[in-house]
Amino acid sequence: MAAERYGRAAAFAAAFATTRAVYGEFRRRSPGGPARWERANRTGRTVHLAAGPAVAAGAALAGASAPAALATLAAAACGAYDDVRGDERRGFRAHLGALRHGEVTSGAVKLFGIGAAGLAAGALLKDRPLDRLLAGVVIAGTAHFVNLVDVAPGRAPLAVLALGAPGLLRGRLAAAPLGAAAAVVVDDLGERAMLGDLGAHALGASLGAAIAAGNGRLGLAAHAAALVAATVYGDEVSRLARSPM
Repeated sequence: MAAERYGRAAAFAAAFATTRAVYGEFRRRSPGGPARWERANRTGRTVHLAAGPAVAAGAALAGASAPAALATLAAAACGAYDDVRGDERRGFRAHLGALRHGEVTSGAVKLFGIGAAGLAAGALLKDRPLDRLLAGVVIAGTAHFVNLVDVAPGRAPLAVLALGAPGLLRGRLAAAPLGAAAAVVVDDLGERAMLGDLGAHALGASLGAAIAAGNGRLGLAAHAAALVAATVYGDEVSRLARSPM
């Protein structure tokens, strides 16, 4: 028991330290120039996107399993693509509608890319086909959920901390996303940095892998159902918010 507690604490500390180190390096050097890494957030303040690659690195490198690292890095890559190439369309319906007309949007890349990575990670985490499928839904669904709640400063890392804390008591995998989220939450709340799609999806996928690893079939099914419901609700809210009054 003591060894397990030490392992969780070590993983949390490693994720925290790695995230802070990468975050500081990106803030100092800003590869490609500061303009590439600066965005106006929803309140109009200029923030730095360094938190995104920082949490992806912290969660992936400090993770306790290859499936979690796979899901985290794949989600980060898809999120980074959306940060660079994203358009103004919101919600899966809009992106799937564009796909039916032959247009591959950044949202479609995220949907199918993160979904495939979630299924691949689920196949590595579980033995039975149904459990693998449910684990994949949980991993991809959590990645999309954390990005869905990233609508105000600090919201995404706080959500990861709240959702991941119970899992930290049951296993080591949750320590990596929690440590990474804790490393940037103050800067995110202070509107000095933001996760972007890269960071939000990476944190969510890492947390989803921890949830999938720590649950049996009943728990996986319950989490999957809740995540699908949240995604449908969020998609509808996004659609209505953009509809003319």
